[in-house]
Amino acid sequence: MLRNRYRGIFAMNLTARLPFVFIGFLLFAGIGGAGDAQDKPDARGNGDIIVGPDYEVDPDLKDKGNPKGQSFEFSMTLADSKIFPGNDATLDPKKPVRKQRKIFVYVPAATKDGLKAPVLVTFDGPSQMNLVRHALDNLTVSKDPDRRLPAFVVVAVENGGNDGKGSERGLEYDTMSDRHARFINDEVLPAVLADEKVKAAYPKLAFTADPWGKAVMGCSSGGAAALAIGWFRPDLFRRLITYSGTFVDQQADNAPEEAKFPLGAWEYHSGMKLIEKSEKKPLRIFTHVSENDLRANDPEGTYHNWVMANQRTAAALKARGYDYRFVFSKGTKHCEGKVFQQTLADTLVWMWRGYRPE
Repeated sequence: MLRNRYRGIFAMNLTARLPFVFIGFLLFAGIGGAGDAQDKPDARGNGDIIVGPDYEVDPDLKDKGNPKGQSFEFSMTLADSKIFPGNDATLDPKKPVRKQRKIFVYVPAATKDGLKAPVLVTFDGPSQMNLVRHALDNLTVSKDPDRRLPAFVVVAVENGGNDGKGSERGLEYDTMSDRHARFINDEVLPAVLADEKVKAAYPKLAFTADPWGKAVMGCSSGGAAALAIGWFRPDLFRRLITYSGTFVDQQADNAPEEAKFPLGAWEYHSGMKLIEKSEKKPLRIFTHVSENDLRANDPEGTYHNWVMANQRTAAALKARGYDYRFVFSKGTKHCEGKVFQQTLADTLVWMWRGYRPE
């Protein structure tokens, strides 16, 4: 069984803000077509979970002295991109756009050059790179088969700059389209393999083409980006991790996507109710929200309420029968570090559970 270090995991006295009870282990129907790496889905650990208000660092997210992989860093020029060149018509000239975006890469020691590696792409790089590195160092060599991670390569991608509507970051992360998925798949991942230092160390490195072997992770708008990548392109990425996701209306008001999705990411769970009303997609989804996560000051609290949006998203995933895991963290704020320090190892183990490499 999946070891769970969460405090209060069996708590039944929930706050009014979290109208859920702990679900335990749900058994959902298998997903994925012929040829997928994940041919035996595993539903252990699915459901709604409360953590806190006390937190500690998971030992698997600390340096235990296990063999280390190799780290790399390079930059991509925005103007060279065919997808996000930094001159979009929706951008606010008062919000600067980066000329270069940094890319951080970690190849774990357990990676075997020549095999097609699974990959985890994280947003707002370097983001939680250090914690993910420790998790890989410790759990790729775990003797516990229920506490083991595949040797996935981590690619942390810096955003294009600034925040909110009219920003390059907002364009990349909060827009309801497959544009960001194409950028990661068609431009970033090939750039990693083409980097001279990466090639020198791993001349035969390649990424799997199987969407079950490709995961994404982000916090805040990065969380919205993770959901959008899988939602619009499940043929490319199917394992999605979102912390404090902005499943609210942060899409630019002048974005072409407004015609189809006028309330931006709010449409996933409310408005259009995309999750409940759309055909179920082959996705495995982790979501989280903090008790004191961001809320707008508008009197109705709609369209910009992070807590409500994440609760509704989790409820929609449950209703539609997805493999999902929803964590509500007591006494914490937006993207607070101690939530990652306690939960990220368990999140990664749950996310990759059932994965079968090529």
